[in-house]
Amino acid sequence: MAKKDYYDILGIQKNAKEQEIKSAYRKLAKKWHPDSNPNDKKAEALFKEITEAYNVLSDAEKKRLYDKYGHAAFDGSMGNDPDAFAKEQERYRQYYGSRQGSGRRNPADGGATWHFSGNGFSDDDDLFGSFFRHGGFGFEAGGDEDYVFDAPGSNDLLGEITITLREAALGCEKVISLGAESGPALAVKIPAGIEEGQSIRLAGKGNVGRNGRKGDLLIKIHVLADQIFTRQGKDVYVTEQVPYVTAILGGEAEFRTLYGKVKCKVPAGSQSGTKMRLRGKGIPAAKGKGENGDEYVTLEISVPKTVSEKEKELLRQLRDISGKSA
Repeated sequence: MAKKDYYDILGIQKNAKEQEIKSAYRKLAKKWHPDSNPNDKKAEALFKEITEAYNVLSDAEKKRLYDKYGHAAFDGSMGNDPDAFAKEQERYRQYYGSRQGSGRRNPADGGATWHFSGNGFSDDDDLFGSFFRHGGFGFEAGGDEDYVFDAPGSNDLLGEITITLREAALGCEKVISLGAESGPALAVKIPAGIEEGQSIRLAGKGNVGRNGRKGDLLIKIHVLADQIFTRQGKDVYVTEQVPYVTAILGGEAEFRTLYGKVKCKVPAGSQSGTKMRLRGKGIPAAKGKGENGDEYVTLEISVPKTVSEKEKELLRQLRDISGKSA
């Protein structure tokens, strides 16, 4: 049963101010409080609804999330960070487009193929919804392409997961569901350092053959393009802005990495386009064998659009000094 709208519960408009929300709650809470309605299950249920609605709408951040995502912001379906979840879903849609595809069997060996995304689903979620079917086998895909592979064996299942660059670099775990007919959901560990197009094999998670033996589940990995980092092998590249004063005099600047922000020393006289190497801040070696890749930071000198009068005067003095010493 769908949950009621919080604004309807309190009897207020969506643009209601803080005081209106508070007044509406107090009026309804007084009317339906269990102390005023002893042994009244209906009143108890209404009081819980009213309190739940008020707890969300009286909190500025919770209200923002509710206005943007509705009840999904708090029911766990969008994880702990609804904004990040929504952003990732949008990136996924942009990556694959909006046209629907279709699944099909490989007639050569009977192997089945499907496509799914591994973005933040819980054990109770069915990634394929009602589209995963054995036998006729169909699915609804989010992209412009149908992914069909030659199955290694007639009992093997083939699929795909789309992950972010950070997840590919650091490793992650995705929960996937193959539908009710294929058993419970599976937790798939994506190893750190995996690359676009590589596959993971889950032994014994495929179809049951005529001999009673189960095939394997082969999952091909796709890595979304990142808005900040570019990957080349084990190395990553990023562009960072540095204040012009820091570039001239040298100093400390904060740079983004896949592992979080780090502080680095910027040499005096750095120019736009200067590259700095952050050793070991790239992609980990596969299976932990070997050294991490590096991160290369391209400096971009940031010039402010406005400066104070005092700054202008100092810059004029610097210009005069530079002109005399030229």
